[in-house]
Amino acid sequence: MSQTIEAPRTPVRPARNKGINWEKWGWIYMRVSGVILVVLIFGHLFMNLIVGDGVSAIDFAFVGGKWADPFWQWWDVAMLWLALIHGGNGMRTIVNDYARGKMTRSILKGAIFASVAILILLGTLVVFTFDPCPTGQPADLLPSFCAA
Repeated sequence: MSQTIEAPRTPVRPARNKGINWEKWGWIYMRVSGVILVVLIFGHLFMNLIVGDGVSAIDFAFVGGKWADPFWQWWDVAMLWLALIHGGNGMRTIVNDYARGKMTRSILKGAIFASVAILILLGTLVVFTFDPCPTGQPADLLPSFCAA
């Protein structure tokens, strides 16, 4: 019987800490934002469809009245931000999984980031600057609920 001589084993060393683990935090964000989004979306649907008069009551006046309250402004902005970042992070994951070249990945992720940033900026501006009754406009162009 022959004996085999094994080479000495290399001791196991912990992996080097290379900074922030973005993949881990992206994974955690997707789970946390998903749970929060479920609450925000069902609260939004409940208030708009069940408490009110249903779909037939949702019109310009309904939105104007709702966004007159800062609570609903922040509710909708939180839903907007979380949904856009959640979707953008999901798209980033898809790009990482399927895009082949490093340059292609960079361009696609840059486009996703730019799209999310622009939509967040525009959506937030719409919610906080929305004025259903602008001053100085002809009365026939204003909604019926505005004071002439």
